[in-house]
Amino acid sequence: MSILKLNKVSYKYANGRNNREVIKDKSYKFDTGKLYGIVGKSGSGKTTLLSLLSGLTKPTSGQVIYNGENLTKINSADYRARNCGVIFQSFNLLPQLSAVENIVLAMDISGKKFRQSKIKLAKESLAIVKLAEEYANKKILHLSGGEQQRVAIARALSIQPDIILADEPTGNLDAETQNDIINIFDSLAHQMNKCVIIVTHSPEVAKRLDAIYELKK
Repeated sequence: MSILKLNKVSYKYANGRNNREVIKDKSYKFDTGKLYGIVGKSGSGKTTLLSLLSGLTKPTSGQVIYNGENLTKINSADYRARNCGVIFQSFNLLPQLSAVENIVLAMDISGKKFRQSKIKLAKESLAIVKLAEEYANKKILHLSGGEQQRVAIARALSIQPDIILADEPTGNLDAETQNDIINIFDSLAHQMNKCVIIVTHSPEVAKRLDAIYELKK
């Protein structure tokens, strides 16, 4: 059974008298152990679709189904805190905190109980994304864009979610760093059995995906 589904989902932006339909009657399926891409031109609704999948936005019509349940019927904040790790395009890391502190904060917010210390698990998450231990206690302000991206992925991974959503995770990275980041997502899907869904414009990234859903204006 697919872990995440769109069932005839549509979404309209309310703008005064005009309701602009961004997503129209989409039915997609997402399985664990696979790497998916959402592609399309600017304005086609890619980020909106990711927002619907994360529960940050509710569909105008249709259903987003997680593990057989309508996402609007469950606590969407708990869903993001425990089951769905979201990696925002701007990272949304707290600059005054260190890499480890950002990750531990996400674990605290999740409310989950962990068998090991959160600091140890945070460092293990950083190891998975191949960020050297010397960076663990550095403030986010002192990290490069690629290093911050790794911290953002590690933070999403630390809550042990079934699903990972990422909005343009390689958009501002050089070619070598982009390849490293996609290798991480590939490993999360194919070795750690996560359902990984990314929005991307990159043809190089698209070549690495198991399935692609294209949105059109």
